[in-house]
Amino acid sequence: MFEELRPHLIELRKRLFISVVVLLGFFIVCLFFNEYLISILTKPVRDALPELSNKMTFTELTEPIFTSMKVSFFAGFILALPVIFWQLWKFIAPGLYDNEKRMVIPFVVSATIMFLLGAGFCYFIAVPMAFAFLIHFGAVTQNLAPLISLGPYVGFFTKLMIAFGLAFEMPVLTFFLAKLDLVDDTFLKKHFRVAVLVIFIFSALMTPPDVLSQFLMAGPLCLLYLLSIFIAKKINPAQKETLDEK
Repeated sequence: MFEELRPHLIELRKRLFISVVVLLGFFIVCLFFNEYLISILTKPVRDALPELSNKMTFTELTEPIFTSMKVSFFAGFILALPVIFWQLWKFIAPGLYDNEKRMVIPFVVSATIMFLLGAGFCYFIAVPMAFAFLIHFGAVTQNLAPLISLGPYVGFFTKLMIAFGLAFEMPVLTFFLAKLDLVDDTFLKKHFRVAVLVIFIFSALMTPPDVLSQFLMAGPLCLLYLLSIFIAKKINPAQKETLDEK
């Protein structure tokens, strides 16, 4: 059994190696721009903070330098996404037909765009609204002074952006699964309630513990699931099998 898996493991190692090398290259480049990248990532929370206390804090001596490396790695990951998606496709390509292999460019482009749309929605819409609500509740309603540490904030924010980016891949994944005749619109409609439950559980785990943040993630994901049903119906309609049988 190991001998049968060995070629696949060698191919997987090759694709992972290329992805890691490209990622590390972009990471090193982004290190030279870490101050600019940190200012971009902290802008949503700084805008939500009161003017007199809009500075971030740090509680450990090594926190700023490790946070700079974390931010640079995250930026490198974003820049390396097309290559990572390309290597993912190259790994699964041997199991596809020739006409399916030609979809590599649409896959790489659409997957990258949807990830960036998800991360952008998180950065420009979901996070500013959630932070404004949470900071206002603590600073105004509870009369507390917000002291937000840089390291935990960046770690939480990058995790949230990656979660939104991956969640927005749903239509892309549905498109290619439908192309491969693995899902259809009937299957997605049948499991709609389960999907909504999973979406809300996922949103509750990935967002701050407040209802607003959860709905800011779950709402778009439910709409994307409906879009996925529409895509599956156009690409691989369930009615096709019934018509063929007749």
